[in-house]
Amino acid sequence: MRVAAALSDAAGEAAARAARLSYGRLLAILAARTRDVSLAEEALAEAFARALEVWPRQGVPDNPEGWLVTAARNGLANVYRHDRVRAVAVADVIRVTEERAAQAPAFGDERLALMFVCAHPAIDAGARAPLMLQTVLGLDAARIAAAFLVPAATMGQRLVRAKARIRETGLRFAVPEAEVVPERLADVLEAIYAAFGTGWEAGPAADAGLPEEAIHLARVLLGLMPEEPEVKGVLALMLHAHARRRARRDGAGRFVALSDQDPALWDRDMIVEAEGLLVAAARAGRFGRFQCEAAIQSVHAQRGITGRVNIAALEALYGMLARFHPTVGGAVAHAAIRREAGDVAGALALLDGLPVAAREGYQAALVVRAHCLLDLGDRVGAAAVARRALEVTPDAAVRAHLGRVFGLA
Repeated sequence: MRVAAALSDAAGEAAARAARLSYGRLLAILAARTRDVSLAEEALAEAFARALEVWPRQGVPDNPEGWLVTAARNGLANVYRHDRVRAVAVADVIRVTEERAAQAPAFGDERLALMFVCAHPAIDAGARAPLMLQTVLGLDAARIAAAFLVPAATMGQRLVRAKARIRETGLRFAVPEAEVVPERLADVLEAIYAAFGTGWEAGPAADAGLPEEAIHLARVLLGLMPEEPEVKGVLALMLHAHARRRARRDGAGRFVALSDQDPALWDRDMIVEAEGLLVAAARAGRFGRFQCEAAIQSVHAQRGITGRVNIAALEALYGMLARFHPTVGGAVAHAAIRREAGDVAGALALLDGLPVAAREGYQAALVVRAHCLLDLGDRVGAAAVARRALEVTPDAAVRAHLGRVFGLA
């Protein structure tokens, strides 16, 4: 019994590891063969289910990912044998796609190609980036919903509708031609940055490697579109943030806020690279959302040189960001800067302009509001808001930090 239980545990862990680290790559491999995203996803899901049946009995294979791809392809072969008409249709799609391959860009990473597929104009705009996160990177609907600040049920419905749309329209995995790549770029960049942020917010104990994967995809994309300033912008933004990863926890594992971090712990080479990307992006003369956000991080990075943060520059940049790309996260960060500048009323005005769901359930908004209330001398109100912030904070280290800051520990 103990041996069987151990085998079952080992199989479950191996399957979970493959799902966490390789799902997107495996799906892209299958979709590249079938040109059918939905069918590839179904086949891979069946392969994982089969692994959980077989691996406890036979042991985890030396190459779990290879086993899963083979099992999924065998499943697809069975589907095609029982549906010859579909098999002929798929073969025809593959033939046509391969004939056009010489005119299509070489993506260098099948996951990136699949992300551009998910940005197809036939898919609802609000579902494209979330679909990439689920289909390519294997995140669940709850995690994706948190990244986009919407209820999990709403995001789940959005993803279901997107996949139904793919089935209804017969959308196939077909690498987009070079001329349509730029018009799909914004959705791909949003997904890459959302993936980075999801792993970043999860902390060092969860999703280790997801921020690095996002940076890798941005580098591949930059190789594909070296003249596109917003690709440089998103890569610079992520590099600036990732440069501070070692400073976000102290020796005891406690969370350290950006304003309290030791700049000596920041990765200088990463910051230098990010600054170089920003300068190169500026030469194009097309300022955009991600360049603006990267410039904000650049201002914070300057503290490592000057010893202070240029609040006036941050205020100006957040104002520009609100015009380029207004978001809940941007408005909350802008409110935090206004508070630091001494404009508590202005900070509260920005927070009051947020949607009700964000005002009541977005941790960052609650934290800034609690600080503002403390500034105004309302300790009771601040404590109530801070307790709510703790309730919606998943990271234990961040919860402990907030508890100390607001005297609730």
